[in-house]
Amino acid sequence: MELLRRLRLGLGHQDLAFAAALVVLLAVLVLPMPKWLVDLGLATSITLSVLILMVAIWIERPLDFSVFPTVLLVATLLRLALNLATTRLILADGHRGLDAAGSVIHGFAVFVVGGDFIIGVIVFAILIIVNFIVVTKGAGRIAEVAARFSLDAMPGKQMAIDADLAAGTIDDTEAKRRRKELEDENSFFGAMDGASKFVRGDAIAAIIVTLVNILGGIIVGTLRHGMPIGGAATTYVTLAVGDGIVSQIPGLIVSVGAGMLVSKGSVRGSTDKAFIAQLGAQPKPLYFAAGLSGLFAVLPGLPFLPFLALGLVAAGGGYLAHRSVQRAAAAAEEGLAAEPPAREESMAELIRVDDIRLELGMGLVSLTAGRQGGLTEKIKKLRRAFGLEFGFVLPAVRIKDNMDLASGEYSIQVQGVEVARETMILGRLLAFAPGGQEIGVPGIDTQEPSFHIKARWIEPALREMAMAQGLTVVDVETVLTTHMSEVLKGYMAQLQSYAATQKLLDGLEKEHQRLVGELIPGVLPLATVQKVLATLLAERISIRNLPLILEALHEGATFTRNVSLLTEHVRQRLSLQICRGLTQEDGYITTLLLSPEWEREVGAAIVEEGDQRSFAMAPSKIQELVSATRGRIAEAAAKGDWPAVLTSAGARPFVRHLVERINPTIAVISHAEVHQRAKLRTVGTI
Repeated sequence: MELLRRLRLGLGHQDLAFAAALVVLLAVLVLPMPKWLVDLGLATSITLSVLILMVAIWIERPLDFSVFPTVLLVATLLRLALNLATTRLILADGHRGLDAAGSVIHGFAVFVVGGDFIIGVIVFAILIIVNFIVVTKGAGRIAEVAARFSLDAMPGKQMAIDADLAAGTIDDTEAKRRRKELEDENSFFGAMDGASKFVRGDAIAAIIVTLVNILGGIIVGTLRHGMPIGGAATTYVTLAVGDGIVSQIPGLIVSVGAGMLVSKGSVRGSTDKAFIAQLGAQPKPLYFAAGLSGLFAVLPGLPFLPFLALGLVAAGGGYLAHRSVQRAAAAAEEGLAAEPPAREESMAELIRVDDIRLELGMGLVSLTAGRQGGLTEKIKKLRRAFGLEFGFVLPAVRIKDNMDLASGEYSIQVQGVEVARETMILGRLLAFAPGGQEIGVPGIDTQEPSFHIKARWIEPALREMAMAQGLTVVDVETVLTTHMSEVLKGYMAQLQSYAATQKLLDGLEKEHQRLVGELIPGVLPLATVQKVLATLLAERISIRNLPLILEALHEGATFTRNVSLLTEHVRQRLSLQICRGLTQEDGYITTLLLSPEWEREVGAAIVEEGDQRSFAMAPSKIQELVSATRGRIAEAAAKGDWPAVLTSAGARPFVRHLVERINPTIAVISHAEVHQRAKLRTVGTI
């Protein structure tokens, strides 16, 4: 138990253990090591290399072993330190026999190469060739290409993530995770490109160390210890080759692990499973290999049993692969038999209606894969602006290409219905004068889609000239998103759905959840709250102060359940916000006052039946009121004013419905909504 406790305590300080191991490793470079410690280090090097190879085989993807470049550096440093320690032992004690550098080197020198230093030299040379020329060079080239391609693909992958985020396919958390994974991937392949040089340098160092051990050993043995040159050559070459093989085998294993890691590429799953699955997936190659092995088995001079055994194994694999293909075909047929449910799912996907859909002509598709700050980024900012200005969560905008549209044409759809369509010229800028003055820059005349003022498509080189004339110059992405913003403001009420309202309520802070629980559903149903919010948004009244709106609904529910009356009560509680939004730069609210005569006419046309109210004015009177209002607004606009219509609280909803026919952006407020600190300036009477 005490041993387990100490082991847990040691594992709890892994950072200290790792630092201590590195200190010991550095000490090996400068301090003489006893033979038992060198044996331990060589055994550690071999075991570590096998562990690295096994991890490289069984990981699911390269990033699961992202610490590999660091591990490779540590393993290389360990082998070089051990090379220095063994060189010190060989040169100092080599004259005493083959066990001078420890049991590990002695074992490899005697058992692996049979005690014949010529065989040892040949084996060592083969290991060097395989490691240095074949494995290391190939792995280094793969790492170099992977790093280059990963870096080149990074902008496209980032834009794809931004496009998915703007379209609502993923949320911010998933986008951050993907960006982090992309950064890790680029860093990993970049580090692997450099780490491959460690392996190559280690192979070169092994050759140099072996030559030093041979030449230095012969010199030391003959000149210092009086050994005959033949005996010195045999002893020191055997020790040097044994040391080289002990060093090269872990190096080769690590090189193979590095090669497997960087060559994994897009293969998903562990290497062993992918290897077997892909080599044994097709029965025909296996049958062909079985036939070829059987042919070799009967050729004179070739061993019969090995080729026959391999042929039988390949034939068995081909049979299993054939059975697997048959089972897959049967499963596919069963899938075809059960196709109606799949067709129902496909049909459900086909008829699904997006809340907001932007369709682009083929000439505008490139905007979605544009630079930072392009279309997808601007749509993302547009959604944020709607939230800040109106407290309205704009649904995700699904962007699709449409070959039926003209090349520079785009279509804005709300809940499956096209609400706007315009044409742009890609590669040009739109210049327009907000004040209506003439545009003195050459280009193609058009109309600014959001506010319907004269504009002109100009070449980008003329931007400075246009701006010098006081013109506003914007790119096509800004034109499109501004148009979309103005269009969608008119459909916020329609998009404020039951589900969207529930999400707003769920997102309220914890201290407001009690109010929500008391109001819904005990006092008012969620549908009523949704209709009130939609009515406010229809008149572009921000619902960002949702707790105050809920409090007003709780108050209003004590005397009415009528949506219109509840909305009027909420508007009165929002009087400060409403008046602040209408206040102009001089601190005044410009208004058109509804005359007492029209107030009486509107009041007389309101029919009340219990809690319900309806409007029953004669069509001729409605036309007369609309014409009078349109005339007064035109007069005010000619003077540079954009007034709000001021009327009584009871008449306000019905006057609003009439004014909406003229321009839905004209505000209609009641006397009860005028805040006590607001200052009014009346510019006319209707």
